[in-house]
Amino acid sequence: MASVAIGEVYKSFGTVEVLHGVSVNIDDGEFVTLVGPSGCGKSTLLRMIAGLEKISRGQIAIGERVVNNVAPKERDVAMVFQNYALYPHMTVAENMAFSLMLKGVSKAESDAGVRRAAEILGLVPLLSRYPRQLSGGQRQRVAMGRAIVRDPQVFLFDEPLSNLDAKLRVQMRAEIKELHQRLKTTTVYVTHDQIEAMTMADKIVVMHDGVVEQIGPPLELYDRPNNLFVASFIGSPAMNLLKGAIAADGPPSFLGAGGISVPLAAPLPIGSGEPVVLGIRPEHLRLSDQGIPVTVVVVEPTGSEVQLIGRTAGGEEIVANFRERHSFTPGETIRLSAEPGLIHLFNGETGQRLETRSRQ
Repeated sequence: MASVAIGEVYKSFGTVEVLHGVSVNIDDGEFVTLVGPSGCGKSTLLRMIAGLEKISRGQIAIGERVVNNVAPKERDVAMVFQNYALYPHMTVAENMAFSLMLKGVSKAESDAGVRRAAEILGLVPLLSRYPRQLSGGQRQRVAMGRAIVRDPQVFLFDEPLSNLDAKLRVQMRAEIKELHQRLKTTTVYVTHDQIEAMTMADKIVVMHDGVVEQIGPPLELYDRPNNLFVASFIGSPAMNLLKGAIAADGPPSFLGAGGISVPLAAPLPIGSGEPVVLGIRPEHLRLSDQGIPVTVVVVEPTGSEVQLIGRTAGGEEIVANFRERHSFTPGETIRLSAEPGLIHLFNGETGQRLETRSRQ
């Protein structure tokens, strides 16, 4: 195992710069997810760690060794791809042993390594099968087994669950996390699915347009997003964001379009009349007699909760989640409120977080 240090890394394709000074420190044995929308640079960064893309500027170190000019096969990393990349003419055992064969490992040692990985992943009964005889989840396990037998310092996962159905993704998500808990190998995992990032990672790196927006433990990013992008990206359904300003008179409050008024916790870190964006998580909204007037648009019962999509008087969409089984009718008007301590405020011009909310 080893740490990974990414220092001020830039990447350009011709005249187009896609990574703009990315710095991330990954501790030995840590599980880190790189998350962000398509095109944010997360897969490019992963491929640079693997040595599949050259670094334009900056430095990447694995352990104590700078690997900028080290060939991929000499970096002691193992990568699991989105499309499995299995050899169709080889059995499961042969696919898993292929990298060991290339290294000149003896057959006895190779067989022992394959057997160990197969036992960890529950693949022992499948060792004689070919990839065409496996399900998608089984193929992904074989790809993971091929990485495990190499006993690398770092595992690299590039959206490995994207080709699986929803139920299998949940199952494989748990299996990868359990695998990490057993092996304790440093892992860098790329995904665009923030639920995967939240449930699997020790630390999340949120990327957008080639820059790092925020780094931290999952719940820290959820509870204290640095800016509007992180607030809207982390969480499903996303945080409600309403544009407005700080009231000039009376108790601390937020004034939004359509006459919305929301009480805020004092003291405020921004002056009256200044533009702000108010953020409220859907699960923090509750029914009240005095709150934001919302017209019900869609009601989505999921069994464990009821999700409501509504519209404020100012025309902004708002989503609320209720554990109780309320009966709402599209077109009716209800009022929603949240405790001041559960409300987030962001600068209306810069999008940066305003420190108004105590830690929960």
